Amino acid sequence: MTTDSKKNQLLEQFQSYLEQSSVESVTLGEQPDLHTLLTEMVGLKTEVKTQARQFKNTLDTLSSALESVQENNKDLSKQLIESGQQQDEMMRTMLLEFIDIYDRISAGTELIQSYRPVKSVFKNSRQKDIKFIKQFQQGQSMSLRRFEQLLQRYQVSAIECVGTLFDPVKMNAVETGNDLTVENGIVLEELRAGFLYKDQMLRLAEVKVNKVD
Repeated sequence: MTTDSKKNQLLEQFQSYLEQSSVESVTLGEQPDLHTLLTEMVGLKTEVKTQARQFKNTLDTLSSALESVQENNKDLSKQLIESGQQQDEMMRTMLLEFIDIYDRISAGTELIQSYRPVKSVFKNSRQKDIKFIKQFQQGQSMSLRRFEQLLQRYQVSAIECVGTLFDPVKMNAVETGNDLTVENGIVLEELRAGFLYKDQMLRLAEVKVNKVD
């Protein structure tokens, strides 16, 4: 009996110890540290405010940069337009110079093609003169073709005039004719060729227009 009594006593003490330790551990584990919690909440709130402020500053910087880029793009576009207009004007001026040379070569070619040596004056050198004129004609024709290729490369095209109705936008009537077989207002002759540059007027054609009274 003594032994059983001691065993029971020891079990009761051990059980009491376990219950007491469990309660104390739970109590200590569940006890909140309000000071630490408040400190962490304040720190977190401050961090959120700081991040929000930084984010707003970043947005403001990006917005300012975007406005600056847009303004720069506007200025650049304006400069490109002005530069393009200046280049286009310079191109038109140069093309007009080319056309003037083309006119001279074309006129010289037509003149040399219609030239014939007088037999009585150039009797001894007639054959040499004919050969020289033929070679000169070939050279002029080659130069003329090169100019035509050059103008075509730069999108310059001649205006078709003869046989068409007079167009004041593309033509300038410097002479009139009276051909009863042709309708009134029809172009009878092209006195100076007109040209378009990129389908826009470069030089008016000077023409002779039929005028039937």
